[in-house]
Amino acid sequence: MKFTATQIAGLLEGEVEGNPQIAVHKLSKIEEGEKGSLTFLANPKYTSYIYSTKASITIVNKDFVPEQSLSTTLIKVEDAYKSFSKLLEYYNQVKNNKSGIENPSYISDNVSYGEGFYLGAFSYLGNNVTIGDNVKLFPNVFIGDNVKIGNNVVVFAGAKIYSETQIGNNCVIHGGAIIGADGFGFTPNANGEYSKVPQTGNVILEDNVDVGAGTTIDRATLGSTILRKGVKLDNQIQIAHNVEIGEHTAIAAQTGIAGSTKIGKNCLIGGQVGIVGHITIGDRVRIQAQSGIGRNVKDDEVLQGSPALSYGDFNKSYVHFKNLPRLVNQISNIEKKVEGEQNKQ
Repeated sequence: MKFTATQIAGLLEGEVEGNPQIAVHKLSKIEEGEKGSLTFLANPKYTSYIYSTKASITIVNKDFVPEQSLSTTLIKVEDAYKSFSKLLEYYNQVKNNKSGIENPSYISDNVSYGEGFYLGAFSYLGNNVTIGDNVKLFPNVFIGDNVKIGNNVVVFAGAKIYSETQIGNNCVIHGGAIIGADGFGFTPNANGEYSKVPQTGNVILEDNVDVGAGTTIDRATLGSTILRKGVKLDNQIQIAHNVEIGEHTAIAAQTGIAGSTKIGKNCLIGGQVGIVGHITIGDRVRIQAQSGIGRNVKDDEVLQGSPALSYGDFNKSYVHFKNLPRLVNQISNIEKKVEGEQNKQ
């Protein structure tokens, strides 16, 4: 699909400087621009590349004034970065705007779905599944019994949505994610053997939730595992049974959250963070990467380390930790000096 500079400028409310009819069909980084590609310049560090780029069209800020001749057509906008992001979003919408049902696929008799529905090949829809408008289910997707999916949801290839799961509007679930598998519930007997505790709850994703590739969200033992609206999960995250994550909290890759922990809203949690079960984490909390959280956390705390300390205390402690070899040597020298003085006596 090709777009001219005039069409792109119209979408971005920008102004064209150069050939208004030149067309592009792909996107590129400015230093790797090729004929027929569209790029952007937002960071001044990359300004030199605009004079050598072979990209056909470059989006720039309105205050950009070239100091050399250009071979690329400019589209001037208020904010080049935001405008390019808007184009990326539009590009994804166009790219993923599939519809229809591919074969082979299996659809139970009592499935309902809205307008603009797409079902990729080798997919499975179980009993009593309800799907809204403009939902895209890519190949090899599994949707279990009694699942409810809202409008404008995208589920990428290979994702598995177990029974009873509820998914709100405008959610994105990436490939390989598993939502609604059994929580890790086992009880030991007198012989040290483990018996499974049935996991009878479900998972609820509210509106505008993103789930990264390979992320797993377990169903509750009783009740629901809940991700409130606007939650963003990176790849390869483990959310255990009965966890609740508050609105607009973002969590980076390889984080694990144990069962029944409650996390507040607008939190930022770094990669490889481990959080124990049955604790409460407040609102607007910041947790640095590779931290271990084993206690309740108040609103607005900033934590780092394992076990986690306040961010300021961690940095102060780390200074002392780096100085430990020197301090040990000093103590050793003092001890030797004291021993020498005692021997003289």
